Amino acid sequence: MVQILINKLGENKMLTYNEVKRFYDDFGRKQDRQLYEESAINDLIEQGKFGEAKYIVEFGCGTGNLASRLLKSVSSGECQYRGVDISQTMVALCQKNIEQFSERATCYRNEGEPKIDVQNQIADRFVSTYVLDLLTEKDVTTLLNEAHRTLLPGGYLCLASLTHGVSPVSRVVEILWRGLYKLNPSIVGGCRPINLAERPCKSICVNSFKTSPASDPETRS
Repeated sequence: MVQILINKLGENKMLTYNEVKRFYDDFGRKQDRQLYEESAINDLIEQGKFGEAKYIVEFGCGTGNLASRLLKSVSSGECQYRGVDISQTMVALCQKNIEQFSERATCYRNEGEPKIDVQNQIADRFVSTYVLDLLTEKDVTTLLNEAHRTLLPGGYLCLASLTHGVSPVSRVVEILWRGLYKLNPSIVGGCRPINLAERPCKSICVNSFKTSPASDPETRS
């Protein structure tokens, strides 16, 4: 019955780049209050072996909270960071959060295209958290190709996303979430549940609504 309800909800029009930009320009610091993300992010950090990272690229840097955490407490003092976001508000917050690491960490704004301004095979970690669930299938494919371009052999593609419920409670949450999404995607920030584990790539896929990671860490080659 729960699955039937989920299937009937379906999906409607996704947010455009401009709609996403407007939403997150307004949302600002409230992004860091999304408590459902915390467990998945902690899993991603643990599995991503960021203590060994030399160069981190992040698509959808948001407020820079994750970047600051990695640079302060997890990665080495030589690790470099490059982040990008569609929202000028988010980029400004990120710049402030990573200011003390300005000699090795930068972030900038783009127009939403799934590209990042770095050289080929420069990074050993490519991170994107709660962004793929905003993207069209075409943009997801483009972003994964972009990650492949930027990652060194043996680098880690580190992803976290909303996903489908696997328990009675999480399936009810998914029904409510998708109902709000169908009513107006902006109510839930344009995000909808997806399944990263089905993607044809080796990656660290950590999914919210699940109690454990979707897959064990693997290296991208």
